Amino acid sequence: MSDNSANGGEATGSIVDATGGGERCLVVHPYHKSTRSVGGGFARSPQARLEEILGLASAINLDIAHSETTSISALKPNTYFGKGTLERLGAVIKGRDITVALIDTQLSPIQQRNIEREWECKVLDRTGIILEIFGERARTKEGKMQVDLAHLTYQRSRLVRSWTHLERQRGGAGFMGGPGETQIETDRRLIDQQITKLKKLLKDVKRTRELHRSSRRKVPYPIVALVGYTNAGKSTIFNKITKSNVLVKDQLFATLDPTMRQIKLPSGREAILSDTVGFISDLPHELVESFHATLEEVLEANIIIHVRDISHPDNVAQKADVIGVLHELGLDDEFLETSMIEVLNKTDMVEKEDLEIIAKQAERSPMPVVLVSAVTGHGVKGFLEQIDNHLSQTMDVIEVDLSPADGKTLSWLYSHGEVIDRHESDENISLKVRMSEENVMRFNQMRAG
Repeated sequence: MSDNSANGGEATGSIVDATGGGERCLVVHPYHKSTRSVGGGFARSPQARLEEILGLASAINLDIAHSETTSISALKPNTYFGKGTLERLGAVIKGRDITVALIDTQLSPIQQRNIEREWECKVLDRTGIILEIFGERARTKEGKMQVDLAHLTYQRSRLVRSWTHLERQRGGAGFMGGPGETQIETDRRLIDQQITKLKKLLKDVKRTRELHRSSRRKVPYPIVALVGYTNAGKSTIFNKITKSNVLVKDQLFATLDPTMRQIKLPSGREAILSDTVGFISDLPHELVESFHATLEEVLEANIIIHVRDISHPDNVAQKADVIGVLHELGLDDEFLETSMIEVLNKTDMVEKEDLEIIAKQAERSPMPVVLVSAVTGHGVKGFLEQIDNHLSQTMDVIEVDLSPADGKTLSWLYSHGEVIDRHESDENISLKVRMSEENVMRFNQMRAG
């Protein structure tokens, strides 16, 4: 058990007190005595899970007045915690003027309502805090619509809540408010109308995205998508490679809206690199569904780069969480085995002896593995070469004979493929060109036309 104090400065959004600072917060990670904390089939220590949820609370500048792990022997269907734990934590809340309690689990609407009544403060479960963060971070119109849809879906399931003493604290990001009991049916109908409207708007966004992808296919460049657990260093790698200025912070969910840039690989081949939202254990299903349009770039990718924070003690469990989300998106193991490269990032934060062991394990891996420090740049060149090699293995090699006067076709081949051999005579230019299957088809259609 531990106490924590953290003043996060100015906060925006709904969890804000009257002075504009973060509300005083209680953070609890409950775990079962026999099973401990489990994510993706890999046991996590309760302390590691507590540190992660503290990171989520800090991400929106909550003032953490008290935090602890607490073991539970059996879940109570109406209150989650037993009477003794409820009373003990309730005393902490009252004694420290705490206004928000963050419980690192999935609470049922009934449990959430009853705990709020008992403690007389706002209660957020794991889904609620992640949605709060996404509401803070979304910047694009599409991102905001997706967050709104996730909020509304979550809020609709919480309409059993009765806020009574909390009514004066209403406002903010939708679900933080809460309706009175007599308004449930009216509110449910209004929420359903908003959900229907947002789904229609997001369908239009999806259609626009497909048009953009279709225009890219006409080039087309292979797509390389960065995925990974939140705060694994994807955006730092993205900036290092593309010389961009995507927001980088040592903070969970620093990047929400997808960013794409064209890059040139060592061979001269060009590709599109996509930076995506970070994944997390127990990602709310509302977000998996509502962010499907954003994550479609992953489904379209020729190569998926799984960036892992190799310095993190729970990196094996984090890997399982990421693979689990990719499965939810519809990517099977066969595709991942042939189309994924693992990037073990933050090697600068690992002891030399441990790094040598990790390097030997990487050599035995069935999939390509690259050790990288995005901060120092070590390994980035080898990472780009690995992408190049991987793309080469998925491309076709064709032999072409051209007239020296056919400069237009020659230019097209250099622009859309990789010329790996060239022989010239007065009458003929013979080329060997490595190209994607799509470009081979386009070339054959050009020649036939």
